[in-house]
Amino acid sequence: MTSQPRIRIDQASIGYGGRAVQTGIAADIAPGEIFAIVGDSGSGKSTLLKTMVGLLPILKGNIQFDGQPLDMSDAGGPPPFGILFQGGALWSSMTLLENVMMPMEMHDHANPAAREALARFKLALVGLPGHEERYPADLSGGMRKRAALARALALDPSVLFLDEPSAGLDPLSSRRLDQLILSLRDGLGITVVIVTHELESLYSIADRMLFLDGELHHPTALGAPSDLVHSSDNAKVREFLTRKGMNCSISEATP
Repeated sequence: MTSQPRIRIDQASIGYGGRAVQTGIAADIAPGEIFAIVGDSGSGKSTLLKTMVGLLPILKGNIQFDGQPLDMSDAGGPPPFGILFQGGALWSSMTLLENVMMPMEMHDHANPAAREALARFKLALVGLPGHEERYPADLSGGMRKRAALARALALDPSVLFLDEPSAGLDPLSSRRLDQLILSLRDGLGITVVIVTHELESLYSIADRMLFLDGELHHPTALGAPSDLVHSSDNAKVREFLTRKGMNCSISEATP
């Protein structure tokens, strides 16, 4: 028997100001899956992510989490997901410990002593023990991304949304972040939805990908990257998956 999808996107249209940038989006995302959203520049990748977390209204269709519709007006309880924005969005005036504790305080999660203990645990989980009192400006780009990931994990989410997490990182830091995402998925069973244009990350960590075509304004491929690179009947998808400049070969990157 097939388990209920963690996320279901049912014939969704997304966009701004009532103007659709993508239509007919449909996908079931399984619990524990790492699901990548890819496509041309301006195709609506981040728009889809923002719609999935309720920052933008859906224009048509519906999105469900564990069988329940996404409802922007529902204020009951903390959200079931954590978000890592492209820039990290850490508060520069707060220490890492204070940054990670902030979502707990906003949702009145646990008591103050427990919040501090949980925040220290989350920072240790992403490899930052001993850095609790440091400020974001004192850290490398990779460390800031890991700190932002710790904050995204603050409320023990069932789903993590990551918007271009490797943006601005050197190849080694990017690879370490990929390994961290995999270890979090494997250790915690978290479902991960990631917007990325990095081919090495795509082949290394994504179970499946959804390709958004910016010219046609609808998805043109859904499946495992290592399968689509050979089997997709769409030339643009194949070109995207084999474009020059990637840091690993397909055979090396395929899980």
